[in-house]
Amino acid sequence: MNVARSLTAATLVLVMTGIAAGCATTQEPRDPRDPWEGFNRVVFEFNEAVDKAVLRPVAVGYTRVTPRPVRTGIGNFFSNLGDVTNLFNNLLQLKFDAAANDFGRLAFNTTFGMLGILDVASHMDLPKNNEDFGQTLGYWGVPSGPYLVLPLLGPSTVRDTPTRYVDMITHPLYYHDNSTERNIAAGVMVVDTRAGFLPTERVLEDLPVDRYTALRDFYLDRREYLIHDGEPPGQDRGADLFDELEALEALEAEEAAEQAR
Repeated sequence: MNVARSLTAATLVLVMTGIAAGCATTQEPRDPRDPWEGFNRVVFEFNEAVDKAVLRPVAVGYTRVTPRPVRTGIGNFFSNLGDVTNLFNNLLQLKFDAAANDFGRLAFNTTFGMLGILDVASHMDLPKNNEDFGQTLGYWGVPSGPYLVLPLLGPSTVRDTPTRYVDMITHPLYYHDNSTERNIAAGVMVVDTRAGFLPTERVLEDLPVDRYTALRDFYLDRREYLIHDGEPPGQDRGADLFDELEALEALEAEEAAEQAR
């Protein structure tokens, strides 16, 4: 993936620049998890501008011209590919039951689900897992480090930033030989993923706090939630937002299932 490698390299350069800028900031951060808030807000505003000008309009157009069953099939296909990464990380975390679940999902969805277009595994009591290499490091005790907003890639942490490369090379799309087809597929995956976030904007628009703070708290609390398999220590500061988004996702899933009948 030449494009992915270039983006990764550029991101690492910008991350180091951000660290230097953050270290030079004298303003006291309001959240100890976000010592580089000044730099992060600048990158956040840049990402928001790119999203408003490019990604969101494309995602909106995609949802308007693509029937929901087709979008569901596309999402299922990429989700099935992502189960390879889930399997890899569950094995690294010695979660063998979860790894067996991931293997079962891959086997049934790839075969009976026509390369994952149909999610037959979820109807066989094989639920979808959500694992990545950043969670694996967190599982084994590696601290997250400061919060960091990456150009174009969005929220991350010092620990999670380099792990994106590991997640990339454990994704089957990385090994597709035809670079044109691979890049087109990667673009479709990005648009489909962005389209999936459109419903959550209804929650974010009604938040009493600023968007940057809300998304930061949600991201950091969500990471802890995933690393600790739904039982994070202490009180989650983003719990209210997390509950609202979870409820909205459940509602969207119910609506999709109703329309599929």
